Amino acid sequence: METENAVNCTYNGRSFNDLSINNDSSAFSDCNSDRSGEFPTASSQSRRLWLACANSENSDELIRQLVSDLNSCSIDEQKQAALELRLLAKNKPENRIKIAKAGAIKPLISLISSSDPYIQENGVTAILNLSLCDENKELIASSGAIKPLVRALRTGTSTAKENAACALLRLSQIEENKAAIGRSGAIPLLVTLLENGGFRGKKDASTALYSLCTIRENKIKAVEAGIMKPLVELMADFGSNMVDKSAFVLGVLVSVPEAKTALVEEGGIPVLVEIIEVGSQRQKEITVAILLQICEDSAVYRTMVAREGAIPPLVALSQSGTNRAKQKAETLIELLRQPRSGNAAARPSDVSI
Repeated sequence: METENAVNCTYNGRSFNDLSINNDSSAFSDCNSDRSGEFPTASSQSRRLWLACANSENSDELIRQLVSDLNSCSIDEQKQAALELRLLAKNKPENRIKIAKAGAIKPLISLISSSDPYIQENGVTAILNLSLCDENKELIASSGAIKPLVRALRTGTSTAKENAACALLRLSQIEENKAAIGRSGAIPLLVTLLENGGFRGKKDASTALYSLCTIRENKIKAVEAGIMKPLVELMADFGSNMVDKSAFVLGVLVSVPEAKTALVEEGGIPVLVEIIEVGSQRQKEITVAILLQICEDSAVYRTMVAREGAIPPLVALSQSGTNRAKQKAETLIELLRQPRSGNAAARPSDVSI
């Protein structure tokens, strides 16, 4: 499995160090525990959950009982146990380790395959909350969670789909899981969520795709699943609050030729030029880096970008942007001003996002 990490750019004998955009943390806030709010419970259940959250000894006893209830023959007991474990893992980080050590992970994974959407949603979200503890991620993956989470991404409620995307993101933070997640069919489903989900679904899908598409085989899967259409549409819509996230996802994809071709076919070049004209400083910088990768090996693409009017806003950026943005803009201007038969000295893999 190959993880593609771009390095520096060299053009016309000049070396540009640190052309990457490392400040993706605010564009991609990590998936946190479920954001569905608290859950209605009877007063006695609320009281025991409150006591468990307040008292370590009470929580140990309650967790053991709830894990036992997960294996009950009673559907109602399974439902209630999954819900309460979900809430315990949400509210108190130390409970995540306790719940995993008590043996909850495998029965919770089994619930993800339930035909009852309520049970499935609570199973998915309990696994998400447990995955927020780094110590649990490897155990969750090795216990067989990936395929059931992908199934929930296909068949679940909107909340189950969003939380399954977040859980898969968490598991993808272990490098060897990325290929397994991609081969389980997650990529097309995440692309569908990116295109058709609500704002939270789009955000969670883009974050998961950004993580998964650092390996080449997942980039190809994403392109084949039609990711360019929703990415271009979201980048064109400044009111979507998805311009940054979509651009960062595009930035990890365009290292493969298939992504460049798909981007151009979906009308992405005019959208990228518009971002350089009117986007934020961060949006402009990531967009210039994307255009560098598109243009460096293709006189045809350079001509298309120049004809869209990219040079004037690039000149402005080269004078007023950050140091890295200025370097990238200057390099791209030189590329665009080359004769059409000119040889590009830089390679796409040499420019990082």
